[in-house]
Amino acid sequence: MSQYQAPITDIYFNLFNVWQLDQYWSQQAALSDTVDIDTTKAIIEEAAKICEQQIAPFSAIADQQGAKLVDGKVKLPEHYHKIYQSLSEGGWTALSGDPQYGGMGMPKALSMMVDEMLCSADIAFSLYQGLTAGACVALLQHADEQTKALYLPKMYSGEWSGTMCLTESHAGSDLGIMRTTAKRDSDGSYLINGSKIFITAGDHELTSNIVHLVLAKLPDAPAGSRGISLFLVPKFLPDAAGEPAERNNITVGSLEHKMGINGSATCVLNFDDAKGYLIGEPHRGLACMFTMMNYERLSMGSQGLGAAERAYQNALGYAKERLQGRITEKDGNKAEAIIGHADVRRMLLNIKAMNEAGRTFATWVASLLDKAKYDNCPVAADRANLLTPIAKAFMTDQGFEACVTAQQIFGGHGYIKEWGMEQLVRDARIAQIYEGTNGIQAADFMLRKVAHDQGVVLLALLAEIKAEVLAKPIAQCLVLADYITKLEATAATLLVRNTRAQSANACDFLALVSNVLYGYMWYKSLSALNSELHTEAFISAKQQTAAYFFTRILPKAEGLFALLSHDSAPLDTLTIDQF
Repeated sequence: MSQYQAPITDIYFNLFNVWQLDQYWSQQAALSDTVDIDTTKAIIEEAAKICEQQIAPFSAIADQQGAKLVDGKVKLPEHYHKIYQSLSEGGWTALSGDPQYGGMGMPKALSMMVDEMLCSADIAFSLYQGLTAGACVALLQHADEQTKALYLPKMYSGEWSGTMCLTESHAGSDLGIMRTTAKRDSDGSYLINGSKIFITAGDHELTSNIVHLVLAKLPDAPAGSRGISLFLVPKFLPDAAGEPAERNNITVGSLEHKMGINGSATCVLNFDDAKGYLIGEPHRGLACMFTMMNYERLSMGSQGLGAAERAYQNALGYAKERLQGRITEKDGNKAEAIIGHADVRRMLLNIKAMNEAGRTFATWVASLLDKAKYDNCPVAADRANLLTPIAKAFMTDQGFEACVTAQQIFGGHGYIKEWGMEQLVRDARIAQIYEGTNGIQAADFMLRKVAHDQGVVLLALLAEIKAEVLAKPIAQCLVLADYITKLEATAATLLVRNTRAQSANACDFLALVSNVLYGYMWYKSLSALNSELHTEAFISAKQQTAAYFFTRILPKAEGLFALLSHDSAPLDTLTIDQF
């Protein structure tokens, strides 16, 4: 059975030592009375208990029971109801919500640590709360005051939940060709007609109402994505007292039968003259929805990291206990624990080094979002925007790779259900696909985040990092400045190529930038080590893991430098008939 223990020590190290966010929070009027070190520790430690004791031990049961459609109603694993009620009553569904509407007002950097723990415990369960939090962000920024006052308190309290309804069977990621329509009704509301697929948490009975955020087109909509509007379409229409009353015309067509996250109800939803309410301006719905999607994409990074952390912990425990083979001849034929084998150590260190860098990276991106919000800082906003596709794509790629690698350490036992590793592989896989596939994330990074401004934000960030590394050198990290110089040159080369060539190189370029930035994460971690704050064992482990990263992982970037220096023309020389 798969076990989980929250990595509290490393979470504190990143929040308080690497990024020193307690100092930042104390300087913000909106946060100084809300969050400090003691509050943070209380939240993290209580969240850890919930994840370790109430959620993680039952994730396999949830996977086996799954979500089921019975007589038109979605039934979830039985224990989900008790856990969700516990989270709601404890205020966890309101953690990052706006205090004006009943939220706790905690910074994103803190809530993202809780997200990671929830994802380690059970990715499928985490989605019910995660989608609601994202929907609240969209409503907070784009809904009118009356709508916010009615819906946000109920969603923050956990009484109501939220979804986002984008995808249609014929459209996929090409939202501009969606067919769902919205027609204005006599009372000022809109009648929504159409069908949406892949709707996470689309229907269930955890909450008394579900608030669907639906993209649709008005009759006078311009063609393409510029003609999309956003609508709030509740499962039950609120009455005069704001309580769920009449059932809206929304039905569940079916549940998707999936590879993983079986406890998550992934629905086909049909809207037949369903009553909806316009959010934001007409034809500006995609921009409104992207407010939610950007936060969800950061949550995808938490999913990758959360799965990788649990996979690592279980692979490490197995490697310490499993006796198999001889490592040296000194003990004759006596079997030794497999953690002594060079290849097992290689696999464990690959996961450990990337997980710890990933946690530092996630904290950094979340802190940039906080600074953009509380300081109204355009530089922080631009950098968070730049790094969001990396958080989504690279962290989920690494998360899946970590789960597969950890499964490999188990050998044949990793393929057997009772050990829990095959579930982690299945559950982690989806994070590379939904919220925009990682190929789409790479294209977004290359074309919209880098090429769109001729690399201004990226190159400024790289220059700042290089200056920091050179001003305060650390022996293990001296090579990082050289890698940044090479990366600057590679970026300059790609920026003068045409859009087709940039698209062809997008995935490799994102991977290259990500690896270099993970090197910076290790530089920041080493810089934060302090013998007065950290134990000798902790310091030594960080230093040795960093050494492994700089000598055994970062040099793989050399292959990406070589690859990106070549012409991408061979991509298009093969005719379609030759495939």
